[in-house]
Formats: sequence, structure tokens, C-alpha cells
Amino acid sequence: QVQLVESGGRLVQAGDSLRLSCAASGSTFSDYRTAWFRQAPGKEREFVAIISGTGRSTFYAGSVNGRFTASRDNALNSVYLTMNSLRPEDTAVYYCAARLGGVLPPSARARSNPDQYHYWGQGTQVTVSS
Repeated sequence: QVQLVESGGRLVQAGDSLRLSCAASGSTFSDYRTAWFRQAPGKEREFVAIISGTGRSTFYAGSVNGRFTASRDNALNSVYLTMNSLRPEDTAVYYCAARLGGVLPPSARARSNPDQYHYWGQGTQVTVSS
């Protein structure tokens, strides 16, 4: 099992940058592929990004591709989401999620389906003002 704790969310202005962190404990973190999701008020949870256990492979939702970057430091048992050019529509609670198995599944649907992830953090709030 792995426990996840997100941090780094705060109020920022449109155009700003922010880096979220997800700290893991309880298991060998490099064995887990890790994803970021977000949920805005009144909306369903939305896939943002995923990174493989080694960190060599990533995949992004179209709405954040080119603006957000997922990275990880397995020596620190941490995954990061660097968010640039933030927009008001990026406002949401951001969650990291993990599943045992470091390799990304071949289909985008499997990568982005929240039901595929067994471990979740409590979330961190990101608010982008216009």
C-alpha cells in the first residue's frame, strides 16, 4: 500500500505558475504509476496528467498539454505537477492517485479513468483569479 499527501495549492492570479507536490509513503514508490486529477465544484473528477514509475513517460489531458508538466523524484518518494500559464478554469481541488504497476497502460482511457487508481490523496485547493 501507499499513502499520498498533496501540498502546494493556493490562490494565484491568471498567468501565474504553481507547483504541486504529492508525497508518498508506505511502499516503493517507483513501482506505482501516478496520476493527477482535479475536481471543480459541481463537476466530475477530471484527469490531468499521469507519469510512469520511472518518470520517463508522461501523458496529459488536452486542456493542460503544453502548460502542465508532471515529474517525479523517487529518491524523495514524490511526484510533482508544475502548472504554468494558469487560467481561472484551472481552479479545482487537485488530487494525486497511484496504482501498482509503473508502466503506463497503452490506452488513453485506461490512463485517465479514475476507477483505475487504488490510492488517493486528500487533495489540495488551487484557485486562479482572473
